[in-house]
Amino acid sequence: MKKYLGPLSKDNPVLVQTLGVCSALAVTAQMKPAVVMALSVTVVCACSNLIISLMRNTIPPRVRIIVQLLVVSFFVILVDQVLQALLYDVSKMLSVFVGLIITNCIIMGRLEAFALSHKPLPSLVDGVMNGLGYGLVLVVVAFFRELLGSGTLWNHPVVPASWYAAGYMNNGLMILPPMALILVGVLIWAKGETRSS
Repeated sequence: MKKYLGPLSKDNPVLVQTLGVCSALAVTAQMKPAVVMALSVTVVCACSNLIISLMRNTIPPRVRIIVQLLVVSFFVILVDQVLQALLYDVSKMLSVFVGLIITNCIIMGRLEAFALSHKPLPSLVDGVMNGLGYGLVLVVVAFFRELLGSGTLWNHPVVPASWYAAGYMNNGLMILPPMALILVGVLIWAKGETRSS
């Protein structure tokens, strides 16, 4: 079981493999869309890994990428429809980024590196753990961006009004996309420092 915990720390898909960074820039200005995106990627990654693993002995090598894209597309469309039905406001906030899960290199990488050569249950666990490792980074980045940029968490004010009255101001830079890149870079640097020490 220990090898499956790698995506949460020593082999994190964003911090170590530097995959899936693009969506971290776009959906982390607030906690709510970041959490929903993290869960969406986790569901798609886990389900796609499971299905591809079940089909691994029947997929001709020449068309494996096409089959993988079809499977991932199916689950992305399913997740998108569920979000539109149950969380329409968040679905609108995520916009095209839910659809872009289809091309998320974390998912395609796990299908190629793991699901095609492992049994279904380990593949399912691998998909869940890689999705959670990705989601962990999104939530951490979104926490700091929303807290420092808007003074809220999950759209609820957390900075006391007395602080604003005393002159405290939200950092508008935190809600701009470049700050997400800077925060991800700091996390990657910090992860590299802990691995080297």
